[in-house]
Amino acid sequence: MTLITVGNITDFGTNQDFVRHVLAMDTTFQSPNMMWRAITSPGLADAAYIAIIAWELITALVLIAGFIWCIRNQLADYPLPMAHKLSSLGWVMQLTLFGVGFLAIGGEWFQMWQSSKWNGLQAALQHVIIAAFGLALAHLATKDSKRSGRT
Repeated sequence: MTLITVGNITDFGTNQDFVRHVLAMDTTFQSPNMMWRAITSPGLADAAYIAIIAWELITALVLIAGFIWCIRNQLADYPLPMAHKLSSLGWVMQLTLFGVGFLAIGGEWFQMWQSSKWNGLQAALQHVIIAAFGLALAHLATKDSKRSGRT
């Protein structure tokens, strides 16, 4: 998430165009029954893109904090449940962004799947799989630590 955030900030224009085209639905099948959903205002599209970057940044910070707490948990003689909470929150935030934001809203509501040029569904699915795997690992580690007396 940190690399994604840095990439979106340092190369703002590339994904700005992506978000603008997806929201404008300008490379979809242009069905009149769907085009009412399009957001063609560059200002609104840019606001959505900035909100995405902000969500990515917060997610990255939460995951980094969870990682730091995991290390502290390994070094401490007492349980630190904050590691599990932060890790779980970060993975759920990533799942929300890529699953709800990109797959459901971008892919279905804005019909991104119809675009041959501005289709990010494969990349979004990869992030959903990574986040789901991370969330599962975080919970397995918690279950294992509860057995051994650590939380």
